[in-house]
Amino acid sequence: MKKVLLSLLFLAGSTYALEVQKAEIKFTAFKTYAKKGVSGVFDKVALQTKQADNVTLLLTDATAKIDTASVNSGNKARDAKLVSKFFEVQGVDSIDAKIVNVGKTSLLVAISMHGKTLKVPMNYSVQNNTIHAKGTIDLADFTMLPSLHSINKACYALHQGKTWQDVDIYFTIQYK
Repeated sequence: MKKVLLSLLFLAGSTYALEVQKAEIKFTAFKTYAKKGVSGVFDKVALQTKQADNVTLLLTDATAKIDTASVNSGNKARDAKLVSKFFEVQGVDSIDAKIVNVGKTSLLVAISMHGKTLKVPMNYSVQNNTIHAKGTIDLADFTMLPSLHSINKACYALHQGKTWQDVDIYFTIQYK
C-alpha cells in the first residue's frame, strides 16, 4: 500500500513536458507597386526551448539563431542575390530572436539584426499541436535601408523599381 501511495504521489507531482518536433521561420518580402509577395524560409535555424507543460511556458524565453545564408525562397538564383545583394551588403550573417513576453494571443520577440535589437509584437494561435505566429518588421528600424536599396537596384526590372521595406515574419512550431 505504501508503494502504491508513493507511486501516485510521484505521478501527481510529475509534469508532462511538451517536445518540439519541428520549427520553421518564414518571411514574405514585397516587390512592385502592386506589393507582390515573395516568400521563403531559412533552412538553418538553431531553436532552443525549455521543457514545459504548456504552450505559454514553452514559448517563454525560447530563442532562435537564424543563418541568413540559408535563405530558401525556392529559387536558387534569387537566394544567391538575397545573400550577396541584401544580407552581405551590411554584414548580416545571422539574426537572433528571443521571445520575451507571451500573452493569450500575442507575444513579444526581441529581434537582433545589424547591431540593433527591437521588440516586435506578433500574434499567435495554436491549432493541432502547432503554434502559428505572425508579425511585421520595418527594415528601416534595423538600419537596413542600404541593403534594401542594393537588392532593389539588383532586381530593378523584376521589382519594377519598387522593393518595400516592410517584411512579414512568421514562425511555426510543431510539438507533441
